[in-house]
Amino acid sequence: MAAAAGLGVGIVGGGFMAAVHSRAARAARARLVGVVGSSPARAQQAADELGIERAYDSLDALLADPAVDVVHVTTPNALHAQQAEAALAAGKHVVCEKPLATSLADAERLVEASAGRTATVPFVYRFHPLVREARARVAAGETARVLTIQGAYLQDWLLSADDDNWRVDAAAGGRSRAFADIGSHLVDLIEFVTGERVARVAASKRTFIESRAEHARIETEDAVAVVLETEGGAIGTLLVSQLAPGRKNRLHIEIGGAAESVVFDQEQPETLWVGRRAGSLLVPRDAEQLGADAARLVTTPAGHPQGYQDAFNAFVADSYAATAGARPDGLPRFEDGLRAVRVTEAVMAAAERAEWVEL
Repeated sequence: MAAAAGLGVGIVGGGFMAAVHSRAARAARARLVGVVGSSPARAQQAADELGIERAYDSLDALLADPAVDVVHVTTPNALHAQQAEAALAAGKHVVCEKPLATSLADAERLVEASAGRTATVPFVYRFHPLVREARARVAAGETARVLTIQGAYLQDWLLSADDDNWRVDAAAGGRSRAFADIGSHLVDLIEFVTGERVARVAASKRTFIESRAEHARIETEDAVAVVLETEGGAIGTLLVSQLAPGRKNRLHIEIGGAAESVVFDQEQPETLWVGRRAGSLLVPRDAEQLGADAARLVTTPAGHPQGYQDAFNAFVADSYAATAGARPDGLPRFEDGLRAVRVTEAVMAAAERAEWVEL
């Protein structure tokens, strides 16, 4: 937090994610210098709504301001690569929403361009204290060898044909929607907790609603089912859907080891289930009962829930600390964003070719 005090922040985009980023920047005691939107009027509206000092007429104007040290890119997916690259070229640190880019070539170029700068991607579910506790248990060998993985990320916000959003349009969001948007979080979390990379995938995808209120002939997927194998020999299944009635944001992982299992559910983030043949238990989000890496992310006493915005705040605070030379453990950088693009490309290829694809 001390490292972030007075750090100048510029935000590109004025929608929902801009609001989330602005709250996290403010919590880290950074200075919200300015915002640029899809038009000067939209930028001014966002500045007024989010309490940001000024609105810029263009991205170039924001990048030319020496008061801006860090640029947060929160625009539609197809704009990420160009805007993040421009910010890096202007000498700024960058926090870029995922997907980092809608093509593998663009993502690779951004990783190269980020050398010498702090450049991070908000895989913020890493920052739930009990995710860190699950990771520590696996790393310490308490689960023993990882054998099986089950994961799901389920939402219902696009359940009806009347539900619409720019993300359904491949031109704005990229050729993958459900997997690039939320499946990327799921795979990142699995690899983060287990310490094992996904080695190959098979997949099936569906677009159940092919025409929506403002978009016809939709090609991006509503749901994806994936079978995977890890480099360590574990096998697993994943289900990703934005058409799951009643599921608002259910990110759920179960890591089955030879000695014990660990289960984290983002809709119930206050407990970690530890499964054993005898003596299963629930581990609470209580700093006194957690390892050091998990305990440092606890911001409220046990029994006082903390959740998504708290995780986002921790991610941004660590990103800002990195700009001052700190090396926070588990901070997702552009290399992790590139990894997510690679996994997404492999899943899409596996679904389209109906065959296993190696990573």
